[in-house]
Amino acid sequence: MNRIKDIKTEFPEGLDKGLWFIPLGGAGEIGMNLNLYACDGKWLMVDLGVSFGDDSVPGIDVVMADPSFIVERREKLAGIIVTHAHEDHVGAVAHLWPQLKCPVYTTPFCAAFLEYKLKEAGLEDEVPVTIVPLGGRAEIGPFKVDFITLTHSIPEPNALAIRTKYGTIFHTGDWKFDPDPLIGEVTDFAALTRLGDEGVLALVGDSTNVFTEGESGSESDVRENLTELFARYTGRIAVGSFASNLARLESICRAAKANGREVALVGQSLWRIVETARRTGYLASDLTFYEAEDASYLPRDKVLYICTGSQGEGRAALMRIASGQHPDVALEEGDVVVFSSRAIPGNEKAIAKVQNGLAKLGVDVVTSRDFPIHVSGHPARDELRRMYQMIRPQISIPVLGEAMHMRAHAKLAKECQVPQAVIVENGAAVKFDGRKARIAGTVWSGRLALEDGQVMPLASGMLRDRKRMFYEGAAVATVVLDDAGEVVGDPCVSVLGIADPFENDRDRDWGDVLYGAVGRIPKKARRDDVVVEEAVRGAVRKAFAPARKPVVKVHIVRC
Repeated sequence: MNRIKDIKTEFPEGLDKGLWFIPLGGAGEIGMNLNLYACDGKWLMVDLGVSFGDDSVPGIDVVMADPSFIVERREKLAGIIVTHAHEDHVGAVAHLWPQLKCPVYTTPFCAAFLEYKLKEAGLEDEVPVTIVPLGGRAEIGPFKVDFITLTHSIPEPNALAIRTKYGTIFHTGDWKFDPDPLIGEVTDFAALTRLGDEGVLALVGDSTNVFTEGESGSESDVRENLTELFARYTGRIAVGSFASNLARLESICRAAKANGREVALVGQSLWRIVETARRTGYLASDLTFYEAEDASYLPRDKVLYICTGSQGEGRAALMRIASGQHPDVALEEGDVVVFSSRAIPGNEKAIAKVQNGLAKLGVDVVTSRDFPIHVSGHPARDELRRMYQMIRPQISIPVLGEAMHMRAHAKLAKECQVPQAVIVENGAAVKFDGRKARIAGTVWSGRLALEDGQVMPLASGMLRDRKRMFYEGAAVATVVLDDAGEVVGDPCVSVLGIADPFENDRDRDWGDVLYGAVGRIPKKARRDDVVVEEAVRGAVRKAFAPARKPVVKVHIVRC
């Protein structure tokens, strides 16, 4: 089993020849998918998604993979394929396309969803989007790509058979085998079988649910269980679910109707997915929805809210409801919130915060631990085995998972008689040589953050300062100097977010520190603001050492 730690990490040679695979996002993590394939120097991107921020950088809601490596080669980038309409696969297109400027290929539902995002970014008339029919083919440079219908937790999830003169790579995207998905087509098993019979060089596949034995389960089972669960309650019902899970949304509506309840949507992303579904024919015409404000006038036993925020997102509906800050929805004792979703790894603390907030309001909280009201959209181990039995690749390259997921997936692939499994990280350059593959080096793979509509490196100076201020606090020093470089008046320091070291010190204060810092500078040098700033900054930092290392800003005023 090949691992990235076993190889040298220099930049790979020979990228203009042969067949390559390079993940820039989604390998060793869940979300933020960005995959690159190269054939004789021409490149194909598969997916361009986002992930969501965490406490490591406060105030950042959206994070995406840094495409700098391929931006430098964008004249050789033939196109972008988006496998389906989940944010971790499509969410970065509107933010990063201006750096890439190439055609986008996807199926109708995802194209309709992407249209909203491009309009928001003012790009609706600039991005060339080619709509590929379900089961269709796109010829993109040297790549002939067959779209193969699978099932997932959103309409039109596509696997890709990427055909090149060096062999076929099967890129699974997100998938499961659901015999009754309720919305959308069932898996095209005939196409998978034909592909396996033709011969597949490598399978690049979903590892998310590899630790779950058996099968992931069907959406039809969830619908029945929700209907039974809702019948138990007479107060208001709110349901948190992934907005993009259209089958789940319809199941919630059908279960509500069976229990005499009207449905209100709480959260803009829910209205967006409903509109997309209506435009593409995936939502039944008899389903109607209230605005949250209008639903507040309904009797408690006649209303059901579908809410965004099942992952504990700070600005989503459930967090605002739990904190009593939603303008249109208020829950109380006797009401219930149903979490018809799973916790994405890393979101556990945020979800617990929402659920505890609801509990403090006296609201009952029901999760999939209490009742079978969720099934995963990703393949469990029996489904992975079945896929390998059909595709029979020479090489397995696990992606779409953290390190433990990918290692377990590689082990399972070997058990399925796959001759070689290659474990990658973001930036690993995999070179295909005949019927084998090796990691031939690494390329740059970084992170970008979305800040007030601007895309910037996650390691930018501004975000580094924000992170430091979050953990270490900040101090702002102001010194007024006359023309001779003498301190005029009392210098001051404002301390933010940490304890002031001189707050209870009767023998020394900030004036002593700043007078001393300026006094040690030769008079001639005091005319240079940069010299004075550095001296004052160093003195302020020293005053906090060794306990803290705050961000220090210095203002020099001349009079």
